Amino acid sequence: MALASMCCAQFGAALSLPAAQEVGSLRATSLRLAFAAALLLAWRRPPLLRALRGEPWLAWLGLAMAGMSLGFFAALRTLPQGLAVAVTLLGPLGLAWRDDRSRWPCPLMALAGILLLARGEGRWLIDAAGLAWAVLSAASWAVYIVLLRRAGKICLGGDAVALALPVAALAAMPWIWLEGGPWAEAAMLAQLAGLSLLTPILPYLLELEALRRMPAAPFGVLMSLEPALAVLAGALLLGQTATAAQLTGVALVVAASLGALSRLA
Repeated sequence: MALASMCCAQFGAALSLPAAQEVGSLRATSLRLAFAAALLLAWRRPPLLRALRGEPWLAWLGLAMAGMSLGFFAALRTLPQGLAVAVTLLGPLGLAWRDDRSRWPCPLMALAGILLLARGEGRWLIDAAGLAWAVLSAASWAVYIVLLRRAGKICLGGDAVALALPVAALAAMPWIWLEGGPWAEAAMLAQLAGLSLLTPILPYLLELEALRRMPAAPFGVLMSLEPALAVLAGALLLGQTATAAQLTGVALVVAASLGALSRLA
């Protein structure tokens, strides 16, 4: 389920890039969150107001979802997809280090891979704005993992995601009007509604079920596979090529994930 979630997220991100370039990354992300919230509320029909009053941490989960999505897709404006994912991965890796220091070889191996991914054609591929947005996404991702694991223990089915997503959509909504550029036409709105199934609905629901079955620390290290999938999605769908050093970085983060899986066995 974790692997399926990562595939949905990274291929969904690559497929969303043309829409983000047309109407603006923050506007497109905000619209996808709004469509996702509406679809899940219509499907699950959870007791929204009562749940948020009784479990205020669900609102924090929604804010973390908004920070993850907005930060990541804003970072994609200036960073290659594989590198953007690698920087945001620092959040889950930090969580893994905090929760279980006996796993230190896996996070350090993944960190070395991230540094290799950040180099391309003899230069660093990081700019200040893209890095800041990616760091926001990384911090939000760590909070999201902790709260989503708690949600899996308390809420039934996908109710936690259905309850938190409206908060995420409301938090992101100002960007629909604040970001400049042309407004989305009907065909683009329909495309964004369809993409909301691929990201964020399916990744959130799959990660919720995965975190019901595994601790947060190994889950965080397992997310080290994301840069490899991001490089693959970028190459197949966006024509982004990777250098030998970057492919070595991908191999290191994959090895880190395999190490995390071996500790779960």
